Amino acid sequence: MSKLPDFEGFAMFGKVAEEGSFAAAATAMGVSVATVSRAVSRLEERLGGRLFNRTSRRLALTDYGRSLAERAASLYAQAEEAEDFARETASRPRGLVKLAVPLSFGARWVAPLLPEFFRIYPDISIDLHSTDAQADLIGEGFDAALRIAVMEDSSLVARLIAPVRRFLVASPDYLSRHGRPQHPSELGAHPCLSYINRNRRDVWRFTHTRSAEECTVVPTGGLRATSVEALLPTVLAGQAITEIPEFIATQYLRDQQLEPLLTDWRLPEGGLYFVTPTARARPAKVSALADFFTSRLAAAQWRAETVLEQRP
Repeated sequence: MSKLPDFEGFAMFGKVAEEGSFAAAATAMGVSVATVSRAVSRLEERLGGRLFNRTSRRLALTDYGRSLAERAASLYAQAEEAEDFARETASRPRGLVKLAVPLSFGARWVAPLLPEFFRIYPDISIDLHSTDAQADLIGEGFDAALRIAVMEDSSLVARLIAPVRRFLVASPDYLSRHGRPQHPSELGAHPCLSYINRNRRDVWRFTHTRSAEECTVVPTGGLRATSVEALLPTVLAGQAITEIPEFIATQYLRDQQLEPLLTDWRLPEGGLYFVTPTARARPAKVSALADFFTSRLAAAQWRAETVLEQRP
């Protein structure tokens, strides 16, 4: 015999005693009469005593059953209370969220939103990991990540928040001294700074917006870095060209510290995604974070179209 108490048997016995019939208890619990009858019979066999006297018209507790009925009913009530508590806890946004974000994007756009988030959800805390390396959500135990990427097929669940373009840029001083390239193939004559955090060698793939012509360029320059922040000082100093994401480019385009190049060509457009290991049984704390970031970032304050339209 199992040493584990027959919780189901006790709970169903308690409900039958409370309702006064197997049928009423079965209806209250949402199970069949046969299920309740089997559970009570199993409990009687396990305990070695009859709990009910049964006739075709009447059901009555035995003295033995009456001595256990109150405890069994209490067990059923405690189980219901525990389930209600568990559901409420699961549905109420609270607890720790381990979140990975891109380094520059996290500093510029995520961190400034957190005070508002904590005012709305004071019971949620966040472990914020800022890195341009792609975090292994499952292997490293992350609850979620914000990613800026061209998402490929994956076992992860990705929710698109907003599209994100990339821009080829240079400073006005650089262009006045070295000229403005008119075709991607001319970039080989210019110092072009690139990244070393990607899985493959950095390659710029351009597509013409009208003719759909494609051109591939391997950037060569005196600096490669793991983040755009490390490339910007050299570009702003008028010494090179680079490509940067829209959420960083907009500020410098608006201030005319940088000029967009090859505007008739586009680099591959990625997107800002809220990524989780699975959509099943997603905790309320993660859903709250996803909804919050989507509502605040989907408007895409960094979108560059308006800035470009206002330029002379």
